[in-house]
Amino acid sequence: MTDMQIIELSEVGGTRAFPIVIGLPEAFAIERRLKGIEIARPQTHDLLANTIQALGGELLRIEITNLEEGTFFARLIVSKGGDEIEIDSRPSDAIALGISKGVPILVAEEVLEVASAQAAAGINPVPEISADMEDEDDDQDEDEDESL
Repeated sequence: MTDMQIIELSEVGGTRAFPIVIGLPEAFAIERRLKGIEIARPQTHDLLANTIQALGGELLRIEITNLEEGTFFARLIVSKGGDEIEIDSRPSDAIALGISKGVPILVAEEVLEVASAQAAAGINPVPEISADMEDEDDDQDEDEDESL
């Protein structure tokens, strides 16, 4: 759980905001894009953007579409040949890509309403690790140790 970061999305022209828990690599990718830091070789999000473009598509927007049991869902909206194609994505990847391409990042009204109300009420966005999950992680670590 130490590799978790939080990004806060805020409503443009409004007061609502909410956090999304993301991984450390995605946080670095988003920070790099926000600061305009260029790197010599393409990273995963750059690769996806380049692939969309090479295949004749154009990223139109990012949509945060759903919130289920503390997990946010997103999709990339790509235009190709006059059609809009929806691609399922983790919000962190979608946000990093959206920032790099300068496209709008939209949040469904229901998601904004629920997530911002939870944030205002102080509900923790980080799911607690259950004892069962910790046991599974320990078992997996033991299996990995045995295979080495």
